[in-house]
Amino acid sequence: MRSLDLEAVEAFLLVAELQSFTRVAGVMSTTQAAISLRLRRLEDMLGHRLVERTPRRVRLTAAGERFLEPARAYVAAGRRALDVFGKEPTRLAIGVTHHLIGADLPRILRVVSERETSVTLHLRTAGTRTLLELYDSGELDAIVVLRHDDIRRDGETLFQENFNWYCSVDFSLPPDAPVPLVLQPEPCNLRAMALRSLESENIAWREVFVGTGATAVGAAAEAGIGVALLAQSAAPAGVREINGTLLPELPTLDVVMISAVTGDHANAVLRRITRAFQSS
Repeated sequence: MRSLDLEAVEAFLLVAELQSFTRVAGVMSTTQAAISLRLRRLEDMLGHRLVERTPRRVRLTAAGERFLEPARAYVAAGRRALDVFGKEPTRLAIGVTHHLIGADLPRILRVVSERETSVTLHLRTAGTRTLLELYDSGELDAIVVLRHDDIRRDGETLFQENFNWYCSVDFSLPPDAPVPLVLQPEPCNLRAMALRSLESENIAWREVFVGTGATAVGAAAEAGIGVALLAQSAAPAGVREINGTLLPELPTLDVVMISAVTGDHANAVLRRITRAFQSS
């Protein structure tokens, strides 16, 4: 009896989570063509089509849905077997700005955990200032933050993040009244961005909710309490963008990784984590 290709099954699981061959190729440090080939060989061996791929979407077939849980168990068992005589467990303390942490976090963590069983991940979320202080004091091995200014230029730019104004699906901006804002507390660079943008256009505003982190602010916007400025990657599914003619356009910001991680294995794990955030 032939055994399943562990990496092909991993690729299948990532396709199920990310719904994008491009993103899966990034996480696995390979090409789209290689991912397609692995899946095709897996499907040939199983005798079932697992994934439907069109120019607009990627989704699992009924057979793919049935294979999902056994595939997770197979990968987990394979990783545990490899780790018996593998590398010593790796501890990674990583900080990620809470502006990028939204409802997609469980998927991101699953992408990481299904690839790595020999890593203990210590994840800290906070504002950029706090994360920089923790990194400089040696408490964090690497951080992923937004670059708001030119004060600090070290680090590697991972991608650019877009920002938008968001509200609930049935929310309407009140005419001739201050914009009701849901904000994070001071000091917060996104709070400053929101107020600076509105005041530059002489648009009145009022504070109706204050919460720490994109999750809290996004939830308040989704509940219809007011308008939130959020990173596109952290916006919850239940909100909509406000038409750009009603509120000022917002700048993009670089997402930067600053790292003191050493060792090939630890750096490979760190890369997979950052690519998972980039794919969110």
